[in-house]
Amino acid sequence: MEKRSTHIPSPKKLLYDRIAEQGTVSKSDLLQTFSLTKSTMTRILDEMTEEGLLIECGFGESSGGRRPILYQINPSYGYIIGLEISRLYSSLGLFDMQMNPKSIVHWRMDQAFTPERFMDHVSSQIRAFLRDHQLVDSQIIGIGIGAVGPLDRENGLILKPLHFPSSGWNNLPICKLVEERTGFKALLDNGANSALLGERWSIRHASIQHMLYVHAGAGLRYAMMSHGSIVHGTMDTEDAIGQMIIQTDGPRLNNDGNYGALEAFVSVQALEQSARSEAKNDNDLILQRYKVSPEKLTYDVLVQAFRDGNPHARELFTQAAIHFGIGLANVINLLHPETIILGGALIHSHELFFQTAVEVAQRNTYRYPEYQPHFTLGTLKEEAVVTGAAIMVRNQMVL
Repeated sequence: MEKRSTHIPSPKKLLYDRIAEQGTVSKSDLLQTFSLTKSTMTRILDEMTEEGLLIECGFGESSGGRRPILYQINPSYGYIIGLEISRLYSSLGLFDMQMNPKSIVHWRMDQAFTPERFMDHVSSQIRAFLRDHQLVDSQIIGIGIGAVGPLDRENGLILKPLHFPSSGWNNLPICKLVEERTGFKALLDNGANSALLGERWSIRHASIQHMLYVHAGAGLRYAMMSHGSIVHGTMDTEDAIGQMIIQTDGPRLNNDGNYGALEAFVSVQALEQSARSEAKNDNDLILQRYKVSPEKLTYDVLVQAFRDGNPHARELFTQAAIHFGIGLANVINLLHPETIILGGALIHSHELFFQTAVEVAQRNTYRYPEYQPHFTLGTLKEEAVVTGAAIMVRNQMVL
């Protein structure tokens, strides 16, 4: 079972998080939020300014007396690195304390990206970031990792990731490896949780408290937020949505998991298997048009055919979107979030996939249309995971 932290944030950390969330805040704003005396508040703000955590950024509107000083967190107090480890693409980003991206790189994962080569690449990119921005190691607060699960977050392990292109990733002590190669403290969470943290940060001023993030790509992943906090279970359940049964006695993906599970209908591998199976039994127009054999009928070929208007490809993606919408409705009916963010390769394959999935989910959502959540592709998209991973590090800073 996951250990629960008993650390109670200090008043300084609570103030820092509040100011980071709000952007710019006056002392009177903070006094209305926290049960601190005016003298204590003044002392703490002065200390944080002297330490470089905060900077004064002008004056607010006067309510009759002197205009109040406005505070914001100091963006250059330190820098945080966010790392995404995923099946198809991975990313690395350098952020200041206000989560402004200074540099972000993405790369395609393939069979050559064993953990050793992956760490070589990450270490090299980090050193390039530091050189490009003239930073030294002491300015780096830490590295946040958003990785494909399942994970042991407490011990920093990637356990048994499914459908990974290369070997060597099972029971991998990723935090230890990152710390040994870079010298920076590393924290781990799954990619869906990280993406949700990042996307929520991008719309923080909307004060949304209940959110759902679902990623449909090489696998299905999801994360939930309630009252502004990520919902964690006793186990890492990022991929649990893929095992939701939507058809009794239905197929299994790669002879693994539940029969009739959502991932058997909605995933890159499910689409490839369906297309290859049908192509072998028919004079397939996709094979003729793109001059490939059934074994070479990859997801990239299917996406291109879909975008080119091929009716067979359109039907494949439409059926996947319908199944996805059913699974999405089941999750929505449990949480009833205000905002639902959809991401991943399938979601971005074509606007029709997103539209179909949303329409099906709405039709099967309890109390719709009285209850109408907002569906969105998000604002950060492919940069959501690295941003959220960096936010995780800042959230766990001890002040």
